[in-house]
Amino acid sequence: MRADRSRLPDVGPDPAFRFPRVVRHRLGNGLDVRTVEHHTVPVVSCVLLVHGGAGADPPDEEGLAALTADMLDEGTGDLSAIEVSEAFARIGAEYDVDIGPDAAQFGLTMLSRFAERGVSMLADIVVRPSLRSTDFERVRKLRLDRLRQLKDLPPAVAERWFLRLLYGTHAYGHLPIGTEPSLQACRLERVAEFHAAVFRPHRATLVLAGPLSHERLAAVAAEAFAPWGGGTPADGWSAGDIDARYVPPRLAVVPRAGAAQSELRIGHLSAPRSTPDYPALLVMNAVVGGQFVSRINLRLREEKGYTYSARTGFDWRKGVAPFALQASVHTTATAEAIRDTLTEFEAIRGSRPPSDAEMALAKASLTRGYPRNFETAPQVARSVAQLALYGLPDSYFEEFIPRVAAIERDDVVRAAERYIDPARAVALVVGDYATMGESLAPLGLGDPQILALE
Repeated sequence: MRADRSRLPDVGPDPAFRFPRVVRHRLGNGLDVRTVEHHTVPVVSCVLLVHGGAGADPPDEEGLAALTADMLDEGTGDLSAIEVSEAFARIGAEYDVDIGPDAAQFGLTMLSRFAERGVSMLADIVVRPSLRSTDFERVRKLRLDRLRQLKDLPPAVAERWFLRLLYGTHAYGHLPIGTEPSLQACRLERVAEFHAAVFRPHRATLVLAGPLSHERLAAVAAEAFAPWGGGTPADGWSAGDIDARYVPPRLAVVPRAGAAQSELRIGHLSAPRSTPDYPALLVMNAVVGGQFVSRINLRLREEKGYTYSARTGFDWRKGVAPFALQASVHTTATAEAIRDTLTEFEAIRGSRPPSDAEMALAKASLTRGYPRNFETAPQVARSVAQLALYGLPDSYFEEFIPRVAAIERDDVVRAAERYIDPARAVALVVGDYATMGESLAPLGLGDPQILALE
């Protein structure tokens, strides 16, 4: 039968997404191990998740967790940093580190025939790092130099101050890289103490994904990590509750004389990742500012030409996370951009609920490309690590698309009413205050708090 090329083919139902089975194991030392069979290419990817990211930094020691994580591949046993790098290179392994608010993740991807060697090497550097003073001084200097470079980047300045404004003295209130005073004061002894207290098997999860059986993957994990001791985890190395008494200013400005644009952050603390309203909030965000055709981007970019791009989003974490707009706008349009953003925050709460077309586009943006997030072994391993981090069920990824598809307009409005409040929003501006300062007064956000360009 010949194909009828005079019309488009009929669109059938979307196929159901299936996530590979996750099998859980627990070593005798308490290490949580999760394995996934991923039979595509001969590559094994593993992720070691250690609970205790930037949120575990003690007061006045911001950056300690990230500095400790940076030190691990600087040497183990008699091996130097260069020799560790060469050992990974000999097996074609790719190593990376990511420090978030709630955890540190150490990833390693290698050919499956080198899985035992690679995972063993990962265990060596994470569990038994050398922590030499010469490496410490070099790594700390590199991080201090990077902090000085970030002062010249308005987005980095905005991120740093926005977290501090929202969280105050809470452990979430700083970037993982830390601050100059805290890094200057840090000593190698504190890195060793942090490593001994936080890097323990009871507060870690190891994920392995690749074309090996669950039994083989578990055996690889056991051979490398079973000797890891340390007993039960120590208390006091995680972010505490948010102080509900802390009230941030409504308007703040970091002056940058002569800046042609204003870097904006507008938002407030909203919801933790564990909220049951998570799917509704994702749809809400897609309507408001989470995609190119969202309301705020169309308004600030397409209608008014204030910016190249304006986006909103949640910076998810185990504790209460921020919801905020990020944009860089013309200096003279600063006040109008803030006003328009707050107007859209209010409208999604009920005065202008999502239309059918907006709901369809928002859901499609979240679901149509969703399976692409799980195509490779590293993607699968990192996804399972997220399940461990947030305490989500193994069925979560298969349930995601149906849950988003079931969200209705009223669900979006209810979630917005509960978690989005323009009356609590903080507006932070990094820009030329002399040029746009007077235009901020009519916004009704009070006198701006003037912040230093640290």
